[in-house]
Amino acid sequence: MTGNKEFAGCVALVTGAASGIGASAARWLDAQGIGELVLVDIDRPALDRLGLSCKVHPFGGDVSDPSLWKLLEREVPRIDYAVLNAGIASNGEITDLDITAWRKTLSVNLDGMFLSLRTALRAMKRANRGAVVLTASVSGIKAAAGTAAYSASKAATIQLAKVAAAEAARYGVRVNAIAPGGVDTGIWDRAEWFAPLIEQHGGRAEALAAMAKDATPLGRFASADEVAAQIGFLLSDAAATITGTCLVSDGGVSL
Repeated sequence: MTGNKEFAGCVALVTGAASGIGASAARWLDAQGIGELVLVDIDRPALDRLGLSCKVHPFGGDVSDPSLWKLLEREVPRIDYAVLNAGIASNGEITDLDITAWRKTLSVNLDGMFLSLRTALRAMKRANRGAVVLTASVSGIKAAAGTAAYSASKAATIQLAKVAAAEAARYGVRVNAIAPGGVDTGIWDRAEWFAPLIEQHGGRAEALAAMAKDATPLGRFASADEVAAQIGFLLSDAAATITGTCLVSDGGVSL
């Protein structure tokens, strides 16, 4: 642990904390000396495997379930920082998209974002301080065929962050979003179309490298740790006058 006095003794909420960007954000905050972490993920056992050194309050559940947030608000009265990252990926062209799939994506990615943001802001309003980062996506900025539900949820996330920033500024709370492009996380491994690419290119790393070379001007995807550090910047005092913005961290995809 390196430690950082501005995070010492503070409480941070991280959703989608069991893997990917959420897990990296939890580890980043732990390394900065955060006092306590409130971690939320549908995969509750995975939260115990993160190996964090600070005090941890793990909650298992679906972020789109209001009862989860009622419970958390009763048990966690203080939140100084929040990384609202939980989400799911989806694809399908509009003409083929089933309403059930549409609603599931919007439920997790947008309803879940609203409920977690509301909980964080309520706690921060009482303390008259705080900082929040919402994980959006370059898909919420740049249109791509076959991503209607996911892209709509992420575009809405960006706007939700801006509205929240406008409302929360009067009580000393900053709210920003981050819009990553391709990030090397386990989400790729759950996509049906990714397995053939692994076979085609002779390995997972090779498949990701080939995709990044074709899709990203910088020629590579980000690591989850890189995005977590960027989130950490937005949370930190180094970003003290930054609110209502969306940091696009996409390797140039949106150019």
